[in-house]
Amino acid sequence: MAGVQLIQFAKWPRRGRVKTRLASALGEAGALDAHVRLTLTVMDRLVQSGYPVTLAWDTAMAEPPEEAVSILQAMAASGVGQSTQQGEDLGERMTRALTAGLREADIAMVVGSDCPSVDADYIDQAKSALAEADVVFGPSDDGGYVLIAARRTRPEMLQGVLWGSELALAQSVAAARNAGLRVATLSPRWDVDEPADWDRFLAEFGQLPTGG
Repeated sequence: MAGVQLIQFAKWPRRGRVKTRLASALGEAGALDAHVRLTLTVMDRLVQSGYPVTLAWDTAMAEPPEEAVSILQAMAASGVGQSTQQGEDLGERMTRALTAGLREADIAMVVGSDCPSVDADYIDQAKSALAEADVVFGPSDDGGYVLIAARRTRPEMLQGVLWGSELALAQSVAAARNAGLRVATLSPRWDVDEPADWDRFLAEFGQLPTGG
């Protein structure tokens, strides 16, 4: 067994439940469109790394809404697998996803669908850092993180974290170290939460990617 398994975390696209902080500027329909575009962009970037990619939805998949069609088509065209996240909170969900990924590869990484700044080079930086660490975090500018990579996991490695807060990264690092894991961090990258972040995304990425 060798290589890297990439796991993209994504919310199942439905109006009113995705990118809610963008809705004040874009409306619910615009926020949904932003979510779809971000999900496609991150998927495209991960596929370009050359490593296997699985998209892990945050909820069990019922009949796909119309808004999900472009994502599902891109997944089929790019050979991206899909699964459903398992766990009570984000920490447990990421831990379980990483653990499952490590059954398929030596290294597993989780990347959020609002993190278009993660590219093949950043993934390779995380891979290199794992030569001296068990867990690697890619910080975001807002106190969270855009990527978590691991070659070992522990069930308690992300417990007790205040998710969605500016303390998420610091608490995650502390939790992983308390679980007996060696931790490294990369240079920060940006993600998309607020309208200003969306403006940055449009400036840098422009048109909707096709995926794959």
